Formats: sequence, C-alpha cells, structure tokens
Amino acid sequence: MQKRNSRQRRNTILSLLNKQGEVSVDQLSVRFETSEVTIRKDLTELEKNGLLLRRHGGAIPIPEELIETPVDQISENKKNIAHAAAKLLRDHNRIIIDSGSTTSGIIEELNDKRGILVMTNSLQLANAIRELENEPILLMTGGTWDPHSESFQGQVAEQVLRSYDFDQLFIGADGIDLERGTTTFNELTGLSKVMAEVAREVIVMVDSEKIGRRIPNLELPWKQISVLVTDDRLSDSDVKQITEQGVEVILAPYSN
Repeated sequence: MQKRNSRQRRNTILSLLNKQGEVSVDQLSVRFETSEVTIRKDLTELEKNGLLLRRHGGAIPIPEELIETPVDQISENKKNIAHAAAKLLRDHNRIIIDSGSTTSGIIEELNDKRGILVMTNSLQLANAIRELENEPILLMTGGTWDPHSESFQGQVAEQVLRSYDFDQLFIGADGIDLERGTTTFNELTGLSKVMAEVAREVIVMVDSEKIGRRIPNLELPWKQISVLVTDDRLSDSDVKQITEQGVEVILAPYSN
C-alpha cells in the first residue's frame, strides 16, 4: 500500500511540475498531508531517475540546455541558429563549445573549416568532434563530472581553460534577461564565466522563446557577450534593447 501511495504521489508531483514549472517542499507537504522529509525523499528519488532537478526548497524541470541531444536529432530551428553562428567561424580559429543542445548543432558546421582547435567540457560533443572528417584538434577541460549538465565542471576545468586563450566561445543559455544578460537554472556558473573570460568573442546561441525569461541565476552579463544568435521571431523592440547593450544580434530563419 505504501509503495503504491508513493508512486501515485510522485506521479502527481511530476504532473504539478509540468503545469507550474516549479514546486516547493512546503507546498507539496501541505497538498499531500505528509511530512517535508517524505517529500524530500520523493524529490530525491525523482531526481535520481532523471525526472527533475532539485533546488533549494523544491524542484524544477530538467532544463532543456542541460539535456544533451544527439547532433542529428536537434530541431530544425536550432540547426538554423547553429548555421548562422557558424558563419562567424574562421579557418584556424581556437574555439570553445559549451555543452548543450543548441551549441551541439555547430559541430557539423566545423567540417567546412581548416585548422580549427576546439575545447569542450562535454563528452558527447567531444565524441561528435572526433568523428569529423577534417579532424580538428580536440581538447577536453577535464574536471568534476556533473550528472545534471552531462559535462565537466569545477576548479580543475577552470584551471585548464585558463592555460589557453581562445578566439571564440559558443554557449547557450536557459534564459535571456533583457536587462542583465544570460540566466540559468544551473547554480554551477563558474566554468561559463571562465570560458567567457578566456575568449575574445562570446557568442550566445538561443531560441527566441527564451528571451525575456527571468531566472534567478545570472550567468553572463551583457558586457561579456559579443553576439546573440537567435531566430527571427524576436521582436524589433527586443532587438533594439539588446543592441543598446553593445551586443550584435543575428537572426536566423525560424523553422518548426
């Protein structure tokens, strides 16, 4: 009976999470008339199964940018954004590609470039880069494996990055705060900041639906961002507000 109740409660928690976008321990405790300890155990079990992401006092859905999608399975819109971003690449560039579904789309674009050096913190992206016919030089950050982002993070990764200098960083975001910059659900923002510090040009790649999304964790302020590549659903007023921050905006054609 207890197992069945736990299963039903966890299914309901996931349903609430999908509807609300966030759940809190105290809210769930009142709703199910059970202890906060029990709710925390539910959230821990659901997180172990990859169904949500714990945060202080509750949980959120697994952010899209923390779920790496195989390069050949990303949406047409993300492929268009990646294609537009890749036009900024030049032969012999030294680049960083951060983990994420949108940034993964740029991998297949690398085959058209010569003498490229690529650093990444993603095993999946590293494997895709290794399969390219033009065989770019591949570097890995190493560091501490973070199961949520499926990437390496931490001080070791930061130290490795600081040992090099790069021409460009290609990075995604969970949200764009029009006043502040890129935002993220992930509280591990240290590596992203170091990536931006060691690159001469920072190129952010996001779907336009993420622009205007306010998320508490600021990742990169506008002053560290050179270019924003998104789709052409972005409004003229939003383009104006972003360009006023000194950021170039490139709009790729939107595709479903």
